Amino acid sequence: MSVEITTGPPEVRIPASTEATDTVGTAEAVLAKRTGAPVRLADAEDLGGSDRSVVLRVRVAESPFELPRTLVVKHYGECPDEARSDPFAHEAASCLLSTSLPPEARVGPELIAHDAGERLLVLEDLGRGSTLADVLFADDPRVAERALLAWARALGRLHSTTAASEADFDALMRRLGERTWTDPVADDVIRAVDELPGLLSQTLGVRTPEAMVRRLADASELLGNSRYRAFSPSDICPDNSLVTGSGVRFLDFEWGCVRDVALDAAYLQYPFPSSWCSYALPETLVENMLSTWRSEIAEVWPELDDDEVLLPRLFSSQLLWVWVSTWWFLPRTGETDRPIDLHMPSPRRSTALVDRWRRLRADADGSGMPDIAEFADRMIEALVERFGAGALHLQAYPAFRAEG
Repeated sequence: MSVEITTGPPEVRIPASTEATDTVGTAEAVLAKRTGAPVRLADAEDLGGSDRSVVLRVRVAESPFELPRTLVVKHYGECPDEARSDPFAHEAASCLLSTSLPPEARVGPELIAHDAGERLLVLEDLGRGSTLADVLFADDPRVAERALLAWARALGRLHSTTAASEADFDALMRRLGERTWTDPVADDVIRAVDELPGLLSQTLGVRTPEAMVRRLADASELLGNSRYRAFSPSDICPDNSLVTGSGVRFLDFEWGCVRDVALDAAYLQYPFPSSWCSYALPETLVENMLSTWRSEIAEVWPELDDDEVLLPRLFSSQLLWVWVSTWWFLPRTGETDRPIDLHMPSPRRSTALVDRWRRLRADADGSGMPDIAEFADRMIEALVERFGAGALHLQAYPAFRAEG
């Protein structure tokens, strides 16, 4: 069990654990190997890693070469044998791909050094700015609107600059020892398509009709090869998006992959469906976010600026996100209807799911898909019957509540 010294401001935690000390020493060795001379790091600050990694901000105390004043070090533990893919390899390959782009096109931190044997990354420190989550949970709607539009612009720029990058990503993953890689969301969608009908029958008494199964099979074609694939950080949630003076920068590429851009673009209409941070947004802002994203990708894929091409793909992506998030978040028999994340200001699972099915019903009505709209109605009724009428009311993000 590690011990932490928590003196100083609350956002600065100075770790005293053996893990942190080892991480600093390993980072010094990796940087010395890269520069060919000793490098000393100091003032390690715990940035809050996970059970997979230690993440520190460090000051460059001594170096014979020019390095940034501070750096971020991420040190991974061993990858479990049962893991589907190695998060260190995903993040290292993702950062290498991003760093290969021109500086003005990067939307993630520059990779300064890495060592696959030590499972360590040394990254550009993007500073102490607010995350998108910080902005959405503050009280200024104008600032939140600008940040969300910047987020949509950064996502579109990332897609346009990494279009047709799959061969490069494959090569980087192989260099890091991974013969194959997977999109974890795609894996979960495939499982959800197979398992959720039984779960719905057991927990809600809802039968999944064959027409819905066929729709899901058609939508799942987005998970395969297409001409609209680009790099995705995969976890593009508000707490992994840093708002800076030069735009939004994405953090945390542990599951970075290449996939169809529609799977990311659906985040613009169904706010952050894989995140704890999933509240409602003003409809006009949602439309503006999608337009901003389209303006960035139009030069690479001009046909996606045509509603007849894009909207069916977006609808398929939305259907997959609603389905897999229902599989993730639906309380099982005997479970309570708790918040998505017990330690964060999250909506209740039932409330988030009802909102997603309501949006899907409206989109299905507008797209001439009565079979999906009818099934979505049954899902809403069953969720409200089990969890109560309170599930009908998903609040807006705090930044927009005063406006309502």
